[in-house]
Amino acid sequence: MAVKGLVAAIVQFLTHQLEDGNITADSRESLEVAIQCLETAYSVQASDTPAKFNLYEVYKAAVENAKPDLGPEASPEAKAEAERYKNEGNALVKAEKLEEAINNYTKAIELNAHNAVYYCNRAAVHSKLGNHHQAIKDCHTALSIDPMYSKAYGRLGLAYSSLERHKEAKESYQKALEMEPDNESHRNNLQLAEEKLARQCVCNMGGLGGAPGSLPDLSAMYNNPALTSVVQQILSDPAMQNIISNLFSRTNVEHRERRMEALIEAAGNAERESGTDGDHKEADGREP
Repeated sequence: MAVKGLVAAIVQFLTHQLEDGNITADSRESLEVAIQCLETAYSVQASDTPAKFNLYEVYKAAVENAKPDLGPEASPEAKAEAERYKNEGNALVKAEKLEEAINNYTKAIELNAHNAVYYCNRAAVHSKLGNHHQAIKDCHTALSIDPMYSKAYGRLGLAYSSLERHKEAKESYQKALEMEPDNESHRNNLQLAEEKLARQCVCNMGGLGGAPGSLPDLSAMYNNPALTSVVQQILSDPAMQNIISNLFSRTNVEHRERRMEALIEAAGNAERESGTDGDHKEADGREP
């Protein structure tokens, strides 16, 4: 019984992924096949999932609440040495010696694994080097140490965005903006993530019989419950309505593309200008 309940929860999760719309046409077809296989093999439906059980939320809570084994608290001497490595790492970043900077932040972490700044700074360099998965891992570790570290959420959003995971990027930037409501960089990055997410949904729907850049085949959309759910979600969000309206507009295409490129460049410049942290304080105000 427990096995069937778990499989039903997996089917439910995969079905929600179909409804989300944030997937390609090829991935959609693969998910549909996977769902059919699981339903046939275990004789279950998504509706067989135990009441009030959401597999994704359970997994997400487990990941967010998981505390990495950071070892014992560092001695005052080790903390001082770690700070020296961090400061040298910051200087190396400014000199564009990124690999060396990574090594310095790693040494700082080895000396004092309980400082969120070291992981967040290393994440920034990983992103610059294109190591986005490593950047995500470091950001999560930083947030496990200091859940109120807004810059870690901002850098997490940047890494997700670079991997085209715009839904996660949007959620990360929302968290960052909640902690720093007046931060224009977080606000601009959130807007960019929302636009990319909307564009991705539109492009996925564009595979329903319409020519590239044109409106999708609405009759095919109405016959697809998953895409109907996507449209309903979009229409319930005023911000997404405005974004979709702009994307579907047939005028000023070149202007929109230039605006998108300018926003991307501005976001990148803001992130570079913010640099690595040298004076981040922990949630209680103490120096890390």
